[in-house]
Amino acid sequence: MVAISLWYDLRAPEWAAMQHPELYAACLEQVSWAENFGTADIAVLSEHHGRRDGFMPSPLTLATAICARTDHIPVNIAAIVLPLHDPIRLAEEIATVDLITRGRVSFVVGIGYAEHEFEMAGVDRSQRAMLLEEYVEVMRKAWTGEPFEWRGRTIMVRPKPFSRPYPPMFMGGGAPVSARRAARMHLPFLPSLGDPELKRIYEEECAAVGFQGMCVLPVGPAMVHVTEDPEKAWNEMKRYAMYDAESYAEMQTAGNRSMVVSSYAEDPDALLREGIYRLVTPDECVALAEEIGPAGTIIMRPLMCGMPSELGWESLELFRGKVLPRIRPAS
Repeated sequence: MVAISLWYDLRAPEWAAMQHPELYAACLEQVSWAENFGTADIAVLSEHHGRRDGFMPSPLTLATAICARTDHIPVNIAAIVLPLHDPIRLAEEIATVDLITRGRVSFVVGIGYAEHEFEMAGVDRSQRAMLLEEYVEVMRKAWTGEPFEWRGRTIMVRPKPFSRPYPPMFMGGGAPVSARRAARMHLPFLPSLGDPELKRIYEEECAAVGFQGMCVLPVGPAMVHVTEDPEKAWNEMKRYAMYDAESYAEMQTAGNRSMVVSSYAEDPDALLREGIYRLVTPDECVALAEEIGPAGTIIMRPLMCGMPSELGWESLELFRGKVLPRIRPAS
């Protein structure tokens, strides 16, 4: 059956209806509500740094808070920009989160792309591929709980994580080199866009290195909002959607590809026509679920860029009441 995801980056430009204290509280409330009513299969959190709009810089902290408020809904961090982090400290933090949540938090490691983040972190961006691969292996060694040597130091990370052999880790990316890297490093691959060629390259490389891999391509629009009146809702949301698209686009560098950042529309009407942001009635949402099928995901972003909370709650409630019973009828 089609998957259902709640996605949060908790950005809020200065003019947004909601600001960060309200956004963080609302995120915890919405995920808890979604678990209680079975309206989401997973919560997805993103990471970026140094953004004026306060793009979430510490998704592991929020993931732990979500798991403290809920009992079983999994959380995925997509993605941790690995070259920006100290891999030993990150391994400790992830192990701690994994113990607290009993393995409910998975994460995607990404190479990163935004130039300002590398400048802010004092990391040479030209070395990011090397650092990514080095840090993945360092964290794997750290999670064994045994001492090892790294950069002339003896390292030991304890306690060991709950998950074995290590917390659920995926490789992200939208380029052929990312697909090959994931296979070569024996990691499942979560591409940032639904390009079948990436899956083909990954599976080809998996066969070459003798790894039984897994690749999950994203299928479906980047945002679905359920409303009885799409035109009215778009008039209320379009400023937030345009900000979302434009601010992602301005961070991009040559060659970076993602379903989230693929819009370069110059006005709200063009943005809506692209279909990346989909405002649908309950009937249209049911049809969309059937269209994208069991490989697809309905991604809801009920706090997108600090939009009014009542808009997000309207979508969630309509989805629960008028969509969910039709796409997942009670047995």
